[in-house]
Amino acid sequence: MKILIVKTSAIGDVSHTLPALHALRAAFPSARIDWLVEREAADIVRGHPALDRVLVSERRQWIAAWRAGRRLEALQGFFRLVSELRAVSYDLLFDFQNLLKSSAFVALARARRKVGFGRGMEHAEMSYLFLNERIPAVPMDMHAVERELYILRAVGVPVSDVHFDLPLTKAHHRRAADILAAHGLGGSKRLIALNPMTTWPTKHWPSERFVQLADRLAAAGWDLVFTGGPADRQAIAEICGAMRRPAVNLAGQTSLMELAAAYRRVRALVTTDTGPMHLAAAVGTPVVAVFGPTAPWRTGPYGHGHRVVRLALPCSPCYKRACPQGTHACMEQLAVEMVEEVVREVA
Repeated sequence: MKILIVKTSAIGDVSHTLPALHALRAAFPSARIDWLVEREAADIVRGHPALDRVLVSERRQWIAAWRAGRRLEALQGFFRLVSELRAVSYDLLFDFQNLLKSSAFVALARARRKVGFGRGMEHAEMSYLFLNERIPAVPMDMHAVERELYILRAVGVPVSDVHFDLPLTKAHHRRAADILAAHGLGGSKRLIALNPMTTWPTKHWPSERFVQLADRLAAAGWDLVFTGGPADRQAIAEICGAMRRPAVNLAGQTSLMELAAAYRRVRALVTTDTGPMHLAAAVGTPVVAVFGPTAPWRTGPYGHGHRVVRLALPCSPCYKRACPQGTHACMEQLAVEMVEEVVREVA
């Protein structure tokens, strides 16, 4: 049995597919299982003991090269991956992405059965056209983790408990411990992480609210560490600089797995709706998630012990990157006191 998982991005979406990988490996212990993923989320599955091969799409890099006039470079990269992909003839392909950006690979892959959701799923962009086994559409209000496990059950793959099984190694844990120790937090038993940045403007809780929340938590005796990607470092530095008490800025200093290992060492993560939220949930760290334009029942932190703080305004969730009302009320009106109260309960 040879199986290919197609789930290319993003961090949260790839994390949501790990329980499906666990179920597939449990059902087919001797199978070859490969995964096609984009570079930005590749660390979540690279080196995973349940996988035999990870195929990495450089889609963003190809697009950048094409736009910069380096079209031969872009085409060579694309066809190199296609050659790797077609080197194996799969028995089963699962399209968990359901988007046109990944459906080209679904179409080009050599697979006897190509399985995924059929017509009727929101945002599917007609990707079902490239499947030969189409699972009837389900409501999008089903959590993303459950939707993907539903696909497996629909083709007879048994699913019992949900396991995320991030590929964390001793080296990841050592590196996370060293990074925290370098900032004087190695032995802290009262450590809270805050992850304030987002890719959607509408998901953003105002930075001054994070400043106020962080100062209140620090005044209550908590040690604080801010996390984010390399592009977030300056914005988080400004948050830390506006605080009355010190906090550590780790943005851009960790890989994804080192970040997950660091989250294992904190009492709670306070975050907006973004990828690191799912890493913390996957390692069992309690998450306090601030939601506005998106639906936590669809893509919130999965599992027990997590809390979502939202106002539940009539216009929320709108799923828009720009506020249709022009007010951003679902996040602007969310008070610091509401979030602080939940953090104190969770941590």
